Amino acid sequence: MTMDRIAVGGVEMSRIVYGMWRLGDDADTAPAHVQAKIEACLAQGITTMDQADIYGGYAAEALLGAALKAAPGLRDRIEIVTKCDIVAPAGRHAQARVKYYDTSAAHVSTSVDMSLKLMEIDRIDLLLIHRPDPLMDHEETGRCLDDLVAAGKVRAVGTSNFRPWDWDLLQAGMSTPLATNQIEMSVLHHAPFTNGDVAFHQRQGQPLMAWSPLAGGALFGDAGASVRAVLERIAQAQDVAADAVAVAWLLHHPARILPVMGTNNLNRISGLSDALDVVLDRQDWFEIYTAALGHEVA
Repeated sequence: MTMDRIAVGGVEMSRIVYGMWRLGDDADTAPAHVQAKIEACLAQGITTMDQADIYGGYAAEALLGAALKAAPGLRDRIEIVTKCDIVAPAGRHAQARVKYYDTSAAHVSTSVDMSLKLMEIDRIDLLLIHRPDPLMDHEETGRCLDDLVAAGKVRAVGTSNFRPWDWDLLQAGMSTPLATNQIEMSVLHHAPFTNGDVAFHQRQGQPLMAWSPLAGGALFGDAGASVRAVLERIAQAQDVAADAVAVAWLLHHPARILPVMGTNNLNRISGLSDALDVVLDRQDWFEIYTAALGHEVA
């Protein structure tokens, strides 16, 4: 099936996104191997790469940058998402006394400049504020994000892990429309479908990004046994892997969810688009949901 394209704040992104949070965990982090992962994505129409400054202890962006430097033509074929505001005692922030969030204009601007430098690019396609900051001055942060867009350093801005009230607060301090919210969603982490998170963005027509769409591997452990049985039955009937069905469950929702898939295995990367071939009807969707709930719906 052809990969769908979704407009996210004016940036056309692939419906399935490749997550690079584990890039530094691979035994082979050479530019050619990183390039091979990107090429495996591109072969399926997966053009959107998801990064964050903190990934790999603040090292993953540089790994992507080395690959782009070695193969400059790649940059024009992909969209790059990255995030900022988490400061943890690692990498360039090793001297931090405590893990904290920093949405000050100075920190966000410095983080963006560092991301541009490390990734060897002159513009970020989508910048996300990684976590809600309880000390956020929404007017200062909003003004900074507006300025980054106006300066051409960032094409679109959004959030990650924000609740509706966090989103509304930040949006109130800026003129640029926030484009998306990247939140945890999976068959096992389905609360956003009923706690108002999905409904809030769906009502406003903002596509959502889903991190950990396979529940961090929990689907394939004891906690996911009952759900896995349903997934495997559907998968066998359609000649795909069970994880493709789990991703298709998210894709089936009308909120236009973009799952962020992370793996270093080239064979698994090559199969990420299999989810697009899975056909689910309403009863299939609810059968999976019922297994996840552990009881039938009311």
